[in-house]
Amino acid sequence: MTTKEILIAAKNAKAAVSMYTTKKKNDALNFAAEELLLSEKEILAANRKDLDAAKGKISDVMLDRLMLNHDRISGMAEGVRNVASLEDPNGKILSSVERDGLKIDKVATPIGVIAIIYESRPNVTSDAAALTLKSGNVCVLRCGKEAHSTSEAIISAMRRGLKKAGVVESAINLIEDTSRTSSEEIMSAVGYVDLLIPRGGAGLIKSCVENSKVPCIQTGSGICHVYVDKDADFDMALDIVENAKCSRPSVCNAAEVCLVHAEIAERFLPLLWDRLYAKRTTGKVEIRADEKAYFLLKTYDGVVLAGKKDFDTEFLDYILAVKVVSSVEEATAHILEHSTGHSEAIVTKSRDTAAYFTGVLDSAVIYVNASTRFTDGGVFGLGCEIGISTQKIHARGPMGLSEIMSYKYVVEGNGAVRR
Repeated sequence: MTTKEILIAAKNAKAAVSMYTTKKKNDALNFAAEELLLSEKEILAANRKDLDAAKGKISDVMLDRLMLNHDRISGMAEGVRNVASLEDPNGKILSSVERDGLKIDKVATPIGVIAIIYESRPNVTSDAAALTLKSGNVCVLRCGKEAHSTSEAIISAMRRGLKKAGVVESAINLIEDTSRTSSEEIMSAVGYVDLLIPRGGAGLIKSCVENSKVPCIQTGSGICHVYVDKDADFDMALDIVENAKCSRPSVCNAAEVCLVHAEIAERFLPLLWDRLYAKRTTGKVEIRADEKAYFLLKTYDGVVLAGKKDFDTEFLDYILAVKVVSSVEEATAHILEHSTGHSEAIVTKSRDTAAYFTGVLDSAVIYVNASTRFTDGGVFGLGCEIGISTQKIHARGPMGLSEIMSYKYVVEGNGAVRR
């Protein structure tokens, strides 16, 4: 099908999907989860095709982001089931007031057709499909060419589940064209797409925000910081920085910058290098150090002097920019200048310093003595996520069911007229 035909089918499904009962949607999601597990062999075969085509074209960490295995497919199915178990937001009365002979209810209602343009993360396919269906929305998914075969297999499996429950299959849709043309068609699909959510690198997000003619939520790009304060517990700080950088460097909640207080830099930075480089057999982290940090680490392998853009780069790789700062005030000033508003963390034993850090900064998620890697819809109790918003209007942080709802006023009278 052409992109236009898919958009028409999605629009035509919107009314029916918005009226499905909670039981019907839950049945569809549970059947979809079951079909994901039953289709593991087909999904892995499609994924192998994508991986083979992508080798040599994308980095190893991005290949890992693309790669599926039994555990990851099981996790996808579990995420779909988790969404089925959540409260249905559609039709929920948000507030109610009686005046002038009227009962005025503010009622949660689906946004409509939600388009998601994303890159090489197959789990986005199942997460987005599950969240949109449960909320009574219709999704149009446009993945990158690196993940298209995998996403196609995932959608085919989930549609079989929808069919078992009597849900229209065009409630979840995958664009077949992976060229730039299809993205442009979605961005200009006024009257067909009610909301566009881009998920991916800074270039993709910037293109959608600047060029979209349909409403667009800015998401995802993550220059996340960890600030190690002079009052930090060193063991805790090392654990947090390593987890934030290394547990999965290709995702948006991975740390890209570590700021270290000058009073502890001489003692802490060699320990950080030892943890991130010397002790790691794989995934050794290259440290791009500012002048003060470089002076302390210049004789160590894997340490280079930071360039002008390194504190404004989402590396999505085993690379960490490191800067020495004189105070929490300098740390927060740096973050305010360079952050994308995603997630920031402080490691400190000082409650006053932590309170300053959380009070001054205005990113979507701010951590005290915890890794930035927790910024995730599943972790936050949303079942899974359709994106992580870094803007302030409508939605912020991990976006679950309530973040993809709008509302309308339903007003009941008994012959009321305005005088």
